[in-house]
Amino acid sequence: MKNPGSAAPVPKTQAAAAGLTSSEFIYDKAPFPSCHASTIAQAADGTLLTSWFGGTAEGKPDVGIWVSRQVGGKWSEPVEVANGLQADGTRHPCWNPVLFQPKQGPLWLFYKVGPSPQTWWGMLRTSTDGGKTWGEAVRLPDGILGPIKNKPVQLANGDILCPTSTESPTKPSKWAVHFERTSDMGKTWTATPALHDGEAIRAIQPSVLLAGGDKLIALGRSAQGKVFEIESNDLGKTWGTIRLGSLPNPNSGTDAVTLKDGRHLLIYNHTSKGRSPLNLAISKDGVTWQAALVLESEKGEYSYPAIIQTPDGKVHVTYTWKREKVKHAVIDPAKLEPKDLVDGNWPQ
Repeated sequence: MKNPGSAAPVPKTQAAAAGLTSSEFIYDKAPFPSCHASTIAQAADGTLLTSWFGGTAEGKPDVGIWVSRQVGGKWSEPVEVANGLQADGTRHPCWNPVLFQPKQGPLWLFYKVGPSPQTWWGMLRTSTDGGKTWGEAVRLPDGILGPIKNKPVQLANGDILCPTSTESPTKPSKWAVHFERTSDMGKTWTATPALHDGEAIRAIQPSVLLAGGDKLIALGRSAQGKVFEIESNDLGKTWGTIRLGSLPNPNSGTDAVTLKDGRHLLIYNHTSKGRSPLNLAISKDGVTWQAALVLESEKGEYSYPAIIQTPDGKVHVTYTWKREKVKHAVIDPAKLEPKDLVDGNWPQ
């Protein structure tokens, strides 16, 4: 397997690349032909890790969870750390890993196992050495799925709030958002009910923004052509009415993060159809957005992004590149050049 080595600098002459420090593939070749649904975190020891599911194709029984660690500026060869092999010998596909480093304690790796999103269940492994080794895979309690695509947030009181969602087996499937919470590092869990009927607005895969005080904003993927929004004024215990926001969504995954300076970033496909381009928008309030960066604009699929900010202030993004590779980009948010959207369109 050949790995790309250190990150390649981005030409600074491109206006669209303002703020983009580097862009690289996590790997060039891998023992699986297809990959999707990457996640990224920084472990307590400072190590960057990324994970994704890989195998023959999404939903095939050979799809497992793979991890790569950045050591000395280079990404390690991907290692499979979980699969869906059951005690009776059957094997199910794995789905949607989510890496998360709490303020204290081990690194968490959530993922799903099961024949389909309608029937999957939540799993969790932890690491105390920055992802070099992993503890035993533990199935989450019945009714608890863990974060469905995007990272949890840890609140000031230590509670870990997981943004999650369900897809019903009915046709059409009801897509509904809910939230799961643990106050004791995963020993026990509580969950909200579904926050909407899953029909008028079919919404899944939320991200959580910290909007100041006790206010949270969740936003993400919908089947109605727009990014959905929903707000809480009590740190996620109760939520308001779900609504469609101003940004387009082609029924594809998004992710978002609140920066240390209070601004918010959303990474998503700014289009009503297809999964290109891949865009970064910025907001002061989590509701009104400006254009910040275009990460990909060529023909193809650039999707299911993940985004974090590390203690040095840099923003790290990973995403699916044509279902063949995982790409990693580093962004300096201080160098972004926001521009207003024009009638909802991305500015030229």
